[in-house]
Amino acid sequence: MSKFDLIVIGSGPGGYVAAIRASQLGMKVAVVEKEELGGVCLNWGCIPTKALLKSAQVFDYIKHAKDYGISVENYAMDFASMIQRSRNVAGGMSKGIEFLFKKNKIEKILGFGKLVSNKQVSVTDKDGKETIYEANHIILATGGRARELPNIKIDNQKIVGYRKAMVLEKQPKSMVVIGSGAIGVEFAYVYNTIGTKVTIVEYLPTLVPLEDEEVGKQLEKEFKKSGMSVMTNSTVESVDTSGEGCKVTVKTGSITNVIECDVVLSAVGVTANIEGIGLEKVGVATDKGKVIVDEYYRTNIKGVYAIGDIVKGQALAHVASAEGIICVEAIAGHHPEPLNYGNIPGCTYCSPEIASVGMTEKQAKEAGYEVKVGKFPFSASGKASAGGVKEGFVKVIFDAKYGEWLGCHMIGANVTEMIAEAVVARKLETTGHEIIKAVHPHPTMSEAIMEAAAAAYGEVIHL
Repeated sequence: MSKFDLIVIGSGPGGYVAAIRASQLGMKVAVVEKEELGGVCLNWGCIPTKALLKSAQVFDYIKHAKDYGISVENYAMDFASMIQRSRNVAGGMSKGIEFLFKKNKIEKILGFGKLVSNKQVSVTDKDGKETIYEANHIILATGGRARELPNIKIDNQKIVGYRKAMVLEKQPKSMVVIGSGAIGVEFAYVYNTIGTKVTIVEYLPTLVPLEDEEVGKQLEKEFKKSGMSVMTNSTVESVDTSGEGCKVTVKTGSITNVIECDVVLSAVGVTANIEGIGLEKVGVATDKGKVIVDEYYRTNIKGVYAIGDIVKGQALAHVASAEGIICVEAIAGHHPEPLNYGNIPGCTYCSPEIASVGMTEKQAKEAGYEVKVGKFPFSASGKASAGGVKEGFVKVIFDAKYGEWLGCHMIGANVTEMIAEAVVARKLETTGHEIIKAVHPHPTMSEAIMEAAAAAYGEVIHL
């Protein structure tokens, strides 16, 4: 029987990062993976979707080349090539994880892994052969999958999840997207940009409902301007797939509409993969579909840990990675600082992009803070004007009493590359005045953060 210091079940951004950090700390490590290294994020989520988004963005640039004084003729979108490029990018990244495993002497075990005891993992390979492996510590990092609405079952023909939406055989002429979280709006942007008629249906009053309300309203305005149909405060009652396409019945208040389309994308969130991995057999405690862990990701069973989408917290790749590192450093006897889930950045990569960290204005007020709010529109930014991307703004929220930076919310071009400033500043307990007095380079989009902070304190120069 093979024996390890640590076995990780799942090689997503939680699992593979935990494995590499454990190896760096001197542990003998194995990772069990049933599909490709890198998990959903690398193979079917974060990375290939960004490749599709880039293709759509390039196509959009070409369509608007005249705005930049450039004439382009005889251009066309090649849907199959666009999909293939996305798969190639994902494939290349997966090979990169393979290289990192070899470099760090991590053993890859292909197959479906499950707990047998707090020291043993059973792995069933593609031929059905079962092998038992032993370890002093076991980390569960089995990730998540697309959540299904009970009345709208994904058949991957006419009603698809995000995985199928990434590899459709042909471009649909029309699509209804159910849900306007990150997955929903990213795919809506891609398909709308390349010529598919897109309708987004959102149950809540604004798009991207976890974001600040002003951000959701701005995105709706931009999406409608680009030709999308947006239905908020709406529910999908049913989808009839008996005909050639789909008939989607949508209820908005007392009004019912039937929308005909080729494909329905169900993008209503993620559910944790906790079935069939031996939790009940070993007695690992769960609550509401998530594994219960402490601040170092220890379950109630000694030697068994859980990280990523299967534990409470934001279902994001960077969260899983951070959890994995904290978990193995604690196993190794270090004293890592527990993760602050209130300072996790969220990024959405449609155009315009969205990035945020901390409280929304509404949340800050509900928490009892007296707030100072500053907003700076990109229409007043020289860099944004030069780039032809004047849509959007930066919004900052400070505690009026002590100057604590409570939240930062952005919508605009490349804002996902700007949010880290706010994350680091909040980590260092930076005040609004310190942001104002930190000299920002000109001309850049990032100046808008300084200007928004200045606006909060009545010192803004360029408004």
